[in-house]
Amino acid sequence: MSPRRRPLDGRTVLVTRPEERSQHLAELLRSRGARAIAAPAIQIRPARSADLTRALRELSRGEFAWTLLTSPATVAMLAERLGGPGEVRAKVACIGDGTAEAFRRYAGRDADLMPPRFTTAALARSFPRGVGRVLCARADIAPEGLEEALAAKGWTPTRVDAYRTVFPRTLPAEALAALAAGQVDAVTFTSASTVRGFVGAVGTVRGQPKVVCIGPVTAREARDHGLVVHAVANPHTTEGLVAALERVFARR
Repeated sequence: MSPRRRPLDGRTVLVTRPEERSQHLAELLRSRGARAIAAPAIQIRPARSADLTRALRELSRGEFAWTLLTSPATVAMLAERLGGPGEVRAKVACIGDGTAEAFRRYAGRDADLMPPRFTTAALARSFPRGVGRVLCARADIAPEGLEEALAAKGWTPTRVDAYRTVFPRTLPAEALAALAAGQVDAVTFTSASTVRGFVGAVGTVRGQPKVVCIGPVTAREARDHGLVVHAVANPHTTEGLVAALERVFARR
């Protein structure tokens, strides 16, 4: 008797995450029978600025009441730029399990706040009212709004670029060949920037692959670029993204 076929058996899925963050998602896809192709639609580069240097110095002196970590890349920046986790002398709010786990590995302690939904809007809603400075070290292209929401609750936010987001002009040859041949069954997006980078690098896509997004902000960006979103992960995690993919193909 042949083994039961799984929803992702034989499916080709593009992983648009930055290359250094794509391994876990690719491994999950392969464990479920899919062919995972690396198609990094953004690249993360260090930010070097006097504003960031000054903010980190103030963080180590305890001049911030809170610091917000919105991605594992922000945690990596702290690990690279600070002398050690003891220099994060503030309460910490994280968005998402991946960010919280990265901070836990770096600092040896849990975040003080993590919203139930992994979005900046949910973080703003969950954040307490109070006074004091809040360090918002974010991607250079992160949207406005979070700092204004914190200010409305009494805080004094300081926003600095934690890292730069670079959009590649093209994708790896394997990804381009699979797209050109109409062999891609699904494309995964894990941030609004991966959508922008993918559309800018590829343009027209043959074969109408399924589009699966990690959360509502990413899904809205995809729709704004004319893509049909077939599923949104819930929860907004890597595991949730794979489960959403499985639901899409199970329905077929």
